[in-house]
Amino acid sequence: MFQLDDKFLTEVGLAELPAEQRQPFLQHIYSELELRVGTKLSEGLNEDQLKEFEAIIGKENEVILNWLQANAPDYKNDEAFGRLKQLSGFAEDDTRLRDEYAATKWLEINRPDYRDVVKATLDQLKQEVSSNKEAILSGASTGPQQPDATQQAPQQPPVN
Repeated sequence: MFQLDDKFLTEVGLAELPAEQRQPFLQHIYSELELRVGTKLSEGLNEDQLKEFEAIIGKENEVILNWLQANAPDYKNDEAFGRLKQLSGFAEDDTRLRDEYAATKWLEINRPDYRDVVKATLDQLKQEVSSNKEAILSGASTGPQQPDATQQAPQQPPVN
């Protein structure tokens, strides 16, 4: 997928961001990306789908187990489960791995375009940050406040 790290900061022109502000800034970008992607992905889903997905990402054990039984009963043999296990380093029976797999599989089934949505949203966010890099860097040098890309960049309505 993608990584929000020093390479990301370099790509958007923020390689000079002070070290103590990098992690808070990247966390803010991650939160903003999560919000925007979630908003975009929820478009077109019905109320039952939204509730089901909220329960899955909320790690409601019974909902996850029932969903997996109905939609991916042999999930431990799925290639995607194996890749996720390898990337995460979690043991096969770790509920965090199972829960992450369930959320990813749910998206594949209900919003097969979710990877494209994440990429497009990240690209838009990169553009906003890059366009405002001077303001972000000047704000970073004036004090310890957390840079806020969404306050620096005008919000644009989602593109359908």
